[in-house]
Amino acid sequence: MTYVVHRRSLTVEWGHCDPAGIVFNSCYFEYFDWSTALMFNAALGMSKFDMTKSFEAEMPLVDARATFHLPSRHGEVVEIETNIGEFRRSSFDIQHRLYNGGKLAVEGQETRVWIGRDKDNPSVMKSKPIPTEIIERFTAR
Repeated sequence: MTYVVHRRSLTVEWGHCDPAGIVFNSCYFEYFDWSTALMFNAALGMSKFDMTKSFEAEMPLVDARATFHLPSRHGEVVEIETNIGEFRRSSFDIQHRLYNGGKLAVEGQETRVWIGRDKDNPSVMKSKPIPTEIIERFTAR
């Protein structure tokens, strides 16, 4: 299945960088997390907060990784492409590709789980099936 790709530009700020002016590796994970939220916002037409209320669900991160190919520096404008890699019953993968000057600089992947409150014990969060409505909003037409 093919899923819609969300794209955005980002200017590297001084606070993202180490003393050498190169983006500190953990900042890429912040870029990716924000790109995930923006992708869901664009696909569903609602903020992450509203999505959480509407679907009575959260989508915590359970795995994240990245491969760093090229550095990015203060003041550079980078492009981030984000898309769903795969939906499963209650988990899904997100792929991120960050380009700098048209060259692939960083590849990232997240795995998230769709969870909600247990009806029998509301203090417990449990995985639950991802609604078909969500999956359909991400399917490329």
